[in-house]
Amino acid sequence: MDSWLNLRKIIHVDMDAFYASVEQRDDPSLLTKPVVVGGKPNSRGVVCAASYEARKFGIHSAMPLSEALRRCPQAVFLPANIPKYQEVSQQIRQIFMTYTPIVEPLSLDEAFLDVTGSTSLFGQADSIALTIKQSIQQELNLTASVGVASNKFLAKLASDLRKPDGFVIVEPKRVQEFLDPLSVERLWGVGKKTAEQLHKLNIKTVRDLRRLELGYLTQLFGVLGSQLYQLAQGIDDRAVESDRVVKSIGRETTFVTDIVDREVLETALLKLAVDVGRRLRRESFRGKTITLKVRYDDFRTVSRSHTLSQATNLDDVIYNEACNLLREVSLKQPLRLIGLTLYNLTDKLERQLALFSEPQKNNEALTKVIDVLKEKYGEKSITRARLL
Repeated sequence: MDSWLNLRKIIHVDMDAFYASVEQRDDPSLLTKPVVVGGKPNSRGVVCAASYEARKFGIHSAMPLSEALRRCPQAVFLPANIPKYQEVSQQIRQIFMTYTPIVEPLSLDEAFLDVTGSTSLFGQADSIALTIKQSIQQELNLTASVGVASNKFLAKLASDLRKPDGFVIVEPKRVQEFLDPLSVERLWGVGKKTAEQLHKLNIKTVRDLRRLELGYLTQLFGVLGSQLYQLAQGIDDRAVESDRVVKSIGRETTFVTDIVDREVLETALLKLAVDVGRRLRRESFRGKTITLKVRYDDFRTVSRSHTLSQATNLDDVIYNEACNLLREVSLKQPLRLIGLTLYNLTDKLERQLALFSEPQKNNEALTKVIDVLKEKYGEKSITRARLL
């Protein structure tokens, strides 16, 4: 590992078929069976996770449950038990934190770890990664695929290369040897349309892409072209961010049957508003921009947004604004999904100074503050004049 000198040591851990694996672990009768997590097969939901036995039938995440049933009628369909998965995710996180405080979770089942500063205490990066992988297996009876590299892009690519139960190390001196044979679809930002464009130019592998000039790629794809040029050479300067900023909080629901009745939709919005408001308060956030999302029966998706003058976490404010946004949406077609999200989050009280703009409420609040301070510090130590 001498070639890692002065380079970051990044680990990417990706749990294998996480939700399904947890269910198989907790119910041994499910081992070796095709397991689909997401709900009843005749519901309107989608697949949250599929065991590797189910994946052999072409079942994958986000596939309609009805399609999963068609492909594998003998599959075991289970509802998603999110609280249980969150608990297991926290147990995995504790294993990570044993080796580094710099952990960037991407979801319940995957995370980046920067162990650059941990090697003097725990040994080389590959040794730390293997120990983490073994600890997850021994302590939680679950398998993880792990990638080790000098940056996030390479580490994530490595963890995905030999799933399940994979362990891949990308040595800095062998980056191009690792990347060149891979298909261009492996690069971040290469979706279906971009891949089609590249294939028309006879660019099918990373090696093919790497031979193109930066100017040509930028001319073809703009900013994305510059990104692809960097990634094809294994360049990624992004740091592992241990304290990721929460940018939005939202909830959505897919109806069992399509709905066009406004009152029923407003009732659904009320539940979503309460759920979102509760989470905002629990995490000490307020949101300023409220966005309503609806999906019609033909899968067309529409959204409407409104930005408040003051950030809020109050259920009634969120609900009223959501209902106003719903009035802007056509209900000529029935809806299969409705969602509510708050953006422009803040953890600061924007109206603290308003305490002194409403005399009656002001005095009541001030009196309570004085009473608390008197009780804590004594009658003579606190006066109204000092507070004002």
